[in-house]
Amino acid sequence: MKRRTLPTAAAFAVATALLLTACGGGDDGSADSDQIEGAGQRSEQPSKSAEPAAPEQDKPDGVDVSLPADMKLVFDWDKPEDKNEAAAMDDAANYVRAIYHGIDKRTTDDAALVAYSKGQGLTYGRTQINARLEGGWTATGTRRHYQATTRSTPAGDAVEVAFCVDSTKFYSKEVKTGKVITGTPSLTDFDHFKIIMVKAPTGDGLWQASEVYVEGKAAKCQ
Repeated sequence: MKRRTLPTAAAFAVATALLLTACGGGDDGSADSDQIEGAGQRSEQPSKSAEPAAPEQDKPDGVDVSLPADMKLVFDWDKPEDKNEAAAMDDAANYVRAIYHGIDKRTTDDAALVAYSKGQGLTYGRTQINARLEGGWTATGTRRHYQATTRSTPAGDAVEVAFCVDSTKFYSKEVKTGKVITGTPSLTDFDHFKIIMVKAPTGDGLWQASEVYVEGKAAKCQ
């Protein structure tokens, strides 16, 4: 079910979190604080419905985030009761889907990422997708996202969505040969993400990733 229609915009890039490189550091503040790092003051916008996107939904906001059958993203988390936090969590998942949609399509000029990100979130994406394009890789397998938490700014116009990632069954694959690059599962397969989601200025209820922080080798995610 389509939740809303996005305005037409020029697409600039598509990103991937496959490399799981830290952008901004791993320690970005206490979870007990009301202040969210990377979340500045922004004008409030109308919120979208708290109804979550269906896990297999290919066009949640009128943009294509579909993935091939061998590339599975599992979001094993419960939605918060707060409607803004639930909506921000939905679009954080869509941001991740958009990243891998771009990897599959082999392009840095896809509409999905520019819809779900801005600022450093978009820059992070561009950097990651370019690395995969240059390496000649795509992805295959199952990437699990779990232990998600959310917290909002007092104004409610920015939400930190934090979660763990398990990539023990998610592999790089050479585009030309189809060869899957596997290895022995280890701590390097576990990462902890914090994504700052902000309300888009369109007022359509869209949330965009504005900052991405990644802690690699996250023992707390094992």
